Amino acid sequence: MTTSPAQETRDYRFLMGLLAGAVLGAGLGMLLAPQAAVELRRRLAGSAKSLGKTASERYQQASARVGAAAKEVTSKGQAIRDSLAETVVRGAQKVERYATEAKTDQ
Repeated sequence: MTTSPAQETRDYRFLMGLLAGAVLGAGLGMLLAPQAAVELRRRLAGSAKSLGKTASERYQQASARVGAAAKEVTSKGQAIRDSLAETVVRGAQKVERYATEAKTDQ
């Protein structure tokens, strides 16, 4: 006797459901068992605190890096602004000299 693909699919789904139910039942049993639950909650709380501490440290590191990068970009932007201002002043002085020379040549 051969099984159809539809029958195999139903069998697979049944086995997956059975396995998922067993895992869920075992997890709930551990969580709700008096002594095991206390230990599990303690471990979960410790893991949560550790995760929170790690996340906080990573946030502070990233924040410091972003602050340093922003400071560097600001500094470079100010240097470019100052250089451009000096170039404009020199250009204006040359234009003024040219205009003065052109006026005296008349």
